[in-house]
Parts: sequence; C-alpha cells; structure tokens
Amino acid sequence: MNAREITVPTDLCDAKGNLSQTAVGWARHPLIRCNVTGSPFRKKKWNYWCATSPELLFSATISHLDYAAVMFVYALDLRTLRFREQTALAPLGRGVRMPDEVNASVRYESPGMTISFEELGNGTRLQVECPDFDGKGRGLSADILVGRPPGHETLNVVVPWNEARYQFTSKQEALPADGQVEWDGQAYELKSGEAFGCLDFGRGKWPYSAKWNWAAASGTLPDGRSFGLNLGGQWTDGTGQTENGFVVNGRLTKIHEDVAWTYNRSRYMDPWTLQTAGSDRVSLAFEPLFERTAATKAVVVRSEVHQMIGRFRGSVVAEDGERIAFEGLLGWAEDHVASW
Repeated sequence: MNAREITVPTDLCDAKGNLSQTAVGWARHPLIRCNVTGSPFRKKKWNYWCATSPELLFSATISHLDYAAVMFVYALDLRTLRFREQTALAPLGRGVRMPDEVNASVRYESPGMTISFEELGNGTRLQVECPDFDGKGRGLSADILVGRPPGHETLNVVVPWNEARYQFTSKQEALPADGQVEWDGQAYELKSGEAFGCLDFGRGKWPYSAKWNWAAASGTLPDGRSFGLNLGGQWTDGTGQTENGFVVNGRLTKIHEDVAWTYNRSRYMDPWTLQTAGSDRVSLAFEPLFERTAATKAVVVRSEVHQMIGRFRGSVVAEDGERIAFEGLLGWAEDHVASW
C-alpha cells in the first residue's frame, strides 16, 4: 500500500453525508474537516487524551455515539499500579457538542465530572474535576498544558469501508506536557522533556460491529530525540489505508504496510509482538505492566476492551532509512471488540 498524501484542507463528506473521495488518504497535519452528517445512530465522535510521566498515566475522554455521550477518566500510578476509573453518561449526548475540527475546544460538565479540552492555538489545556473519584468522597483534579510545537507533524488518516461508512482519525504523539494531577491526596507533577501528551481524535460513521487493535507510545530516545509511535490493526484491513507511523523530533514517518499483532487472548499479560507483515520496518516486543478492562453489555451496545499498559522495545525504520532502536518506551496496546 502507498496511500495518497493530502496536502490541502479537505472536507470529509459531501452534502449528503457520503464520503468524499478527495479526502481518502493521509496527511502530516489535521487538514480534514469532519463535516459528518446524516445516518442517525451510526456517527461516532471522540476526543481521547492521555498524558504520561515517569510516575503516572492519566487519561480523559469525551465521546459521542449519536444515541449517548460517554465520558471517562482514569489514572494509573506507574510505581504502585494503583488504578481508578470513573465514567459518565449523557443520554442522546445532551450538552455535548463535538466540533468538526481537530484543534477545537470540547467540554462536558456535570455535578460528578467536568472535562475541558481548551484549544489555545499553540496547544491544548486539559482540565478535569471529579469530586468523588474513588466513590468515598476523595476527588481527582487535573490541569495539564499539552504543547503543539511549530511544525510538529501528526498522523492523520481517512479509512474508507465504503461511501457510507468511513472514519477520520488524527493520532498525535510525543507532544510536550506540563502540569499537575492531584489524586487521593497526592500531587503528580508533569514536566516537558519527561512527560508527553497523546491525542486520539476520531470522527466517522461506523458499521454496527467492529474490532480493532491500537498501540501508542511516547518518550525520549537514547540520543535525546523525542519519539512517538502509533500502530493499528483489524479495523483498517482491506481498506488500502493504515494508521501506522511514528514521529522523531516532530517529523512523521508514515508506514503503509499492515502490522501483524501476536498476543494471547486468554492471557493478555503475556508478551505481545508487533511486526510489519512483509518487512522489518516495525519489529517490536511489548511487555504489559497492567491490564485495564472495560466492558459494556446493554441492549444495543456491547463493548469489551483490554488495554494493556506497558513498555515497548525493538526497532523501526525511518523514512530516510535510519533504524531507530529503543527499550522501555512507555505506552499501551489494546484489543477492542464493539457492537455499537
């Protein structure tokens, strides 16, 4: 596969809500405007943010599934593996508006949870308040500025199943993060250079049943360069597109090959391997430290995710042929099945 690179602003859909063929491809910057309309209950929209530091992994999401908005916040202490997650539901997505543009503000507010992703032009400010995060009256508060360095490239892909079912995804890795998370009486400091933000932005129209893999990681290479990785699987099979790539000091290498994922679905904590199917462009081992599981079993919605948080080692080959090796890169790899 060698998908077309998009270099000018482009609408995702036509006036009828069908996929515009001029949008199919990938870009180094979020040039796609996600003007998704029509197809009641099939539109899926989300802004997922995760920030990592040597001590903490923290994540907050605002999502809209057309018939409901679902918000979730979770935190993992990487030293003790203490974990907590809280979710909120807004039927029919009341009070939640998901903008068409990637770099735009999003907010959700309720008595039990407030999430704000405020666009500042040169970055995004993440603010989260959960007054009763642990169910015992102890709260969580987060205030993190994720920077957007000038020229920093990101992975932006339009995946076409057909003209009525498609997805735009913007994966933004290795963004510098500064701020603080207060959780259960403890303050976690995030400092750029050792703390990184990751955005998963999605807009599209999905089939009712779907499966996917997703892996992401950010950190610093032994020579001091920043590095961010994004790999996907299953959901892009047969579309001619992949969401595979990585950034080194803000420069994107797009990988057009599929990645073969090998892991044990009955023992997710066993090591995983991720390898490009026909080459050694990607050759990685992933060792889980913690398993986050989330399951929904409702009348029309069934979802199960095993998100493994751990560390990557191995190598990737850059656009210019440089082989980049690393060890102990913090990130996650997940297996997700959904009927939604």
